[in-house]
Amino acid sequence: MDFDFQYNQYPSQRTTVFANRGMIATSQPLAAQVGLDILKQGGNAIDAAIAAAAALTVLEPTSNGIGGDAFALIWTKGKLHGLNGSGPAPKKMSIDAVKARGFDKIPTHGIIPVTVPGVPSTWAEMSKKFGRLPFKDVLQPAIDYAESGFPLTPILAKYWGLGYNRFKQQLIGEEFQPWFDTFAPNGRAPKAGEIWLAKNHAVTLRSIAESSAESFYRGELADKIAACSERYNGFISKEDLAGYRAEWVDPIKVNYRGYDVWEIPPNGQGLAALLGLNIIKGFGFMEKETVDTYHKQIEAMKLALTDGKAFITDPSFMKMNLADVLCDAYGDIRRSEIAEEALMPRPYEQPRGGTVYLAAADGDGNMVSFIQSNYMGFGSGIMVSGTGIALQNRGCDFSLDPKHVNALRPGSKTYHTIIPGFLTKGDQAVGPFGVMGGFMQPQGHMQVVMNTIDFGLNPQAALDAPRWQWLEGRKIQVEPHFPIHLAQALVRKGHQIEVSLDTGGFGRGQIIWRNPETGVLMGGTESRTDGAIAAW
Repeated sequence: MDFDFQYNQYPSQRTTVFANRGMIATSQPLAAQVGLDILKQGGNAIDAAIAAAAALTVLEPTSNGIGGDAFALIWTKGKLHGLNGSGPAPKKMSIDAVKARGFDKIPTHGIIPVTVPGVPSTWAEMSKKFGRLPFKDVLQPAIDYAESGFPLTPILAKYWGLGYNRFKQQLIGEEFQPWFDTFAPNGRAPKAGEIWLAKNHAVTLRSIAESSAESFYRGELADKIAACSERYNGFISKEDLAGYRAEWVDPIKVNYRGYDVWEIPPNGQGLAALLGLNIIKGFGFMEKETVDTYHKQIEAMKLALTDGKAFITDPSFMKMNLADVLCDAYGDIRRSEIAEEALMPRPYEQPRGGTVYLAAADGDGNMVSFIQSNYMGFGSGIMVSGTGIALQNRGCDFSLDPKHVNALRPGSKTYHTIIPGFLTKGDQAVGPFGVMGGFMQPQGHMQVVMNTIDFGLNPQAALDAPRWQWLEGRKIQVEPHFPIHLAQALVRKGHQIEVSLDTGGFGRGQIIWRNPETGVLMGGTESRTDGAIAAW
């Protein structure tokens, strides 16, 4: 990859940003500035990522929160580290227990699908192992925004309104009232430019900051979460919280045209992104905007996601060896199935996501790829009263079929959609990248990697390029600015193409690359949301 990118046919109002002392790319301008301020106070990229992530629980509650999960890939001192901050199902949550409450499928909202939150432990583990500043100082900017309030940005206001309208129709019962009291204090969703306060959120963040997250898992906040669960007949107990800690893991990779592409191992779906790249790398591409390129990308990702759904679950219960499916031989086998006409793999329904992704880098070579989520926007709709803790609904992805690979088991982790990505070459870091958004994420990862390596797009252009996503069967969604003649050509190959007017469904990404020779950073941020880069 030539650092001097020339190829950019996707102009937007944003341009690639260059800096050399530090860079933070997030979906919210104020969060990016928080990360930069931490760098200027002497913090490193890890501190900056934690600070921005904590701020995003306040500044973008439509996509993430204290009660969600997180994953991180951290490059420091010449090595890449992985952190799995996803929480398990409670010990009392079983197939029989859920069915005994009258469900033949785990519901999307309410107290039933709530799993143990991993976000606070993820922050604390990152800070303890690699941070430079005191944890309480790193969380202080988020506390300040929660106490003082902030004005909503346009895209944030849009999704806040959509989430409120959906919940108003769907969430009936006293257990949901704390959510409405918090996020619609005037009986409606706040609008762009209006100030929103989250004082209870501030109190909770301060407790997490002062205790290094101990209060959340083994203290006063744990007591409140457990009491909320008990009141509404949920499964989470104090014992579930007390037994949790984010887990350090070894990242997994495939080599793609001389670059190593890294992901978190299962239970995350990063495996699907790697499977797709391992399949597609056997083809050669001369141009990006051709029907052959798009057809082969789509077919490879169909196979990869189908495999992912068949393989991925809690690693303790996976029935295959990662090395067996990430090897070149397996990629060759799957690639041989791609023909001139669209395949019909086993279909499955893909729910929308609700996630924030950020990338951070400092002048000392540290880099962080970080993602956190409450899932499907605001999550379960359950707010722990008086705390600002909106609980996630990750448990809804478990199957109640005991023969299913992702069957619900007490204490197990479900197939997880959120995935951070990282790129290296040899022993050098190229940098963090990610595209959040449910099952769009591995598809976005493959498109961004190929845009960069195969087609020479700079970070901003790699993000601005029109995206596609496979939904099921032969059904493909494309963005409004996807070339119409290519969409028509894909139809002739058997793909069922539909144009989606909601570009938010195609994910929101961030990229930071580092020039290994000069240390100069270059970053791109998502034009489909209120994304921003703060650089130094």
